[in-house]
Amino acid sequence: MDYTDHLNKNQIFKVVRDSADELGVDAYVIGGYVRDIILKRPSKDIDFVCVGSGIALAQKVAEKLENSNLTVFKNFGTAQVKSGNWEYEFVGARRESYRRESRKPIVEDGTLEDDQNRRDFTINALAIGLSSDLYGQMLDPFGGQKDLKRKMIRTPLDPDITFSDDPLRMMRAIRFATQLSFDISPETFDGIVKNAERIKIVSMERVSDELNKIILSKTPSYGFKLLFHAGLLKYIFPQMLDLHGVDTIDGKSHKDNFYHTLQVLDNTAERSNYLWLRWAAILHDIAKPATKRFDKKVGWTFHGHEDKGARMVPKIFRQLKLPLNEKMLYVQKLVRLHLRPIALVKDHITDTAVRRLLFEAGDDVEDLMALCKADVTSKNDVKVKKYLANFKKVEKKMTQVEEKDRIRNFQPPITGDDIMNTFQITPGRVIGELKEEIKEAILEGQISNNKEEAWALMLEIASRKGLSTK
Repeated sequence: MDYTDHLNKNQIFKVVRDSADELGVDAYVIGGYVRDIILKRPSKDIDFVCVGSGIALAQKVAEKLENSNLTVFKNFGTAQVKSGNWEYEFVGARRESYRRESRKPIVEDGTLEDDQNRRDFTINALAIGLSSDLYGQMLDPFGGQKDLKRKMIRTPLDPDITFSDDPLRMMRAIRFATQLSFDISPETFDGIVKNAERIKIVSMERVSDELNKIILSKTPSYGFKLLFHAGLLKYIFPQMLDLHGVDTIDGKSHKDNFYHTLQVLDNTAERSNYLWLRWAAILHDIAKPATKRFDKKVGWTFHGHEDKGARMVPKIFRQLKLPLNEKMLYVQKLVRLHLRPIALVKDHITDTAVRRLLFEAGDDVEDLMALCKADVTSKNDVKVKKYLANFKKVEKKMTQVEEKDRIRNFQPPITGDDIMNTFQITPGRVIGELKEEIKEAILEGQISNNKEEAWALMLEIASRKGLSTK
């Protein structure tokens, strides 16, 4: 099939063609952009390969493009040109070979065929000619177009060699399958299973980058099931693997918390694209294996799994090289609080309980409620409708309490400076004790959240403690 008409819609291809002709080299657009042309997916990144110097081609292209920015990576023999919203990557065709202990290749100059051979999957090895004599022609040596039609992920060469050479490609195979809703060919999947342990030589930063892309896909559970069946999950995220399985005692079984978690993750994905809310879904029951107990009267229990799970979050984030900042604290908070709204729907909803939840959840209360709704995975439609209706009651009560008490972004009506200036005292424990009692009184509904009532209570508490105004 000829792609000349498509190339003519974007001036960059004419610029690369003219630049390649001037340099006397063959140039091609290759990889993901070509794949996405066929899939009719948008793309803002384009990879170019030439049989010659990719840097020289990038320099020539940058000269011809207005308002472009050229960055050269001399050590890697690559260059990047930015122009508007587009990013163009340039590299010379190359041949790669690997040492078993490293995924860093030994690189030599090569032909287009060599360059296509080193690509991870057939659908990413597609190339379209850009030099005048090849302009618009598709070069598809491995049947990538057929694999796109079949919705199949397959390696160009022996998958055992492909994945042993660069084990990160196993994560990429699962990531592409998840993002595109493709299958992985049997021989390719067998190659992943055979080489799963090799993932240990890949940096966790690179693994987590691929994992996050899986999590951000439309149906992330598909990717996790592939990771599980391929044997990769036990190396990259063993705590999640611990959720798998069902125990039975005296004829009583608990649900499989691995598959429950995946359902919660998919439910969350339907509600939000926010990566860290999806991570909260993944980790909300992560401590159930550690807290699992069997009681002859009530059956299986997981008491305290929300608190223990919250304590596990920092360790898991460090292990996976995820950010140890406010994103981690956000996930930790949602894991710790995820049972609180569920507890509210079981009892009479008191203002005090709602105030405390609003205080602890703060601006993340909507995300917390989204997680709680996603956590309803019963196959009993009546039970699901009942839970969701009760959550609506909780949300209505939250709105009423917040309008009245302004708890969600609680700021103490009495500051430490107020206390020190009133009683002419220096910083010390008593100040914290006063502020804590006032806060508790507000959350319990004993006083309103305003300075006048808080001030009166401060004087009363101070009198009990033997403090007096000067």
